Amino acid sequence: SPLIRRAILLTRQLIGFPRHLSQHVGGFVLTQGPLTETVPIGNAAMDKRTFIEWDKDDINALGIMKVDVLALGMLTCIRKAFDMLESHKGTHHTLASIPPDDTPTYDMLCRADSIGVFQVESRAQMAMLPRLRPRVFYDLVIEVAIVRPGPIQGNMVHPYLRRRNGTEPVRFPSPAPEHGPPDELERILERTKGVPLFQEQAMQIAIDAAKFTPDEANGLRRAMATFRHLGTIHNYEEMLVSRLIGRGYDPVFARSCYEQIKGFGEYGFPESHAASFALLVYVSSWLKCHHPDIFCAAILNSQPMGFYAPAQLARDAQEHGVEIRPVDVNHSDWDNTLEPADDDSGLFAVRLGFRQVDGLKQADMEQLMVHRAGGYDSPDA
Repeated sequence: SPLIRRAILLTRQLIGFPRHLSQHVGGFVLTQGPLTETVPIGNAAMDKRTFIEWDKDDINALGIMKVDVLALGMLTCIRKAFDMLESHKGTHHTLASIPPDDTPTYDMLCRADSIGVFQVESRAQMAMLPRLRPRVFYDLVIEVAIVRPGPIQGNMVHPYLRRRNGTEPVRFPSPAPEHGPPDELERILERTKGVPLFQEQAMQIAIDAAKFTPDEANGLRRAMATFRHLGTIHNYEEMLVSRLIGRGYDPVFARSCYEQIKGFGEYGFPESHAASFALLVYVSSWLKCHHPDIFCAAILNSQPMGFYAPAQLARDAQEHGVEIRPVDVNHSDWDNTLEPADDDSGLFAVRLGFRQVDGLKQADMEQLMVHRAGGYDSPDA
């Protein structure tokens, strides 16, 4: 049938196209002339928000400057927690002032007690925490980066854990003697025990071990960034693997490097990115460990975010000794608040706010709060 033949032809052309168009959470584009004369602009669903109709590859090809702005709900949560910490406990903190190397905080993480904690609250991360057992900040950098497609597809996770636990000696891949010194990759892989885990390491291996030229390395970087959309990463498979093997590297290592780079095309972390996220992991863990009452109220006031529903977050706080008080027409505010507890635990009780009740509008509840004065005696008051 000509109709079916045409449908098959069109279907083949669509293979590899994006499943749908998505909108980045935020950012800005800079052009020399008016943006409206350079790219088509659409109106977003949110009022007074616009977006350009070209994707990142289009504007990159034209040399237009683009800066992404990443929005993290945990930053809001931490800011609210710091405000509560100062107003209720008289302690002032910033991201830079949280005590480093806090043993109880790391003990909590080693138990995978991380519900609500930034980045390490997923089931996969919670399964990794007792295996990796973080004790210092750089361990958290590793933790953030290791449960990603890059290290997993490159079969780098288990070798790293074995070396970390002392069941496998730390070895650094090396070329044949005639091609270079045996410690050629030691500088690149020393901090990760001879196992590449970060994007920068994969790129540096391509340059130092596979002898990529700057242009080839830049092309590989672009292919990693656009793997799923353009499918160009395979163009570098033979180049990378054959050059590594040709210089005497273990074929298994060469193949693993390529698989890791291919995984980074799905989603991988540069070390700098992982370090920035690790700071939020540590700060949110410290708050949960030492101030579970404040952490509970702050994270509930920052919803929606994370993996867990408010009820699960409240239940977890109860398991950490926090009293959770129900929504009350005479005592609740719109946000969740802290109230003096009835025990001597040193923790505040968390009074659930009207925001936790589906269907209530903030403006209506604020009117109720203004007029309740000394409290309502009955539903008809």
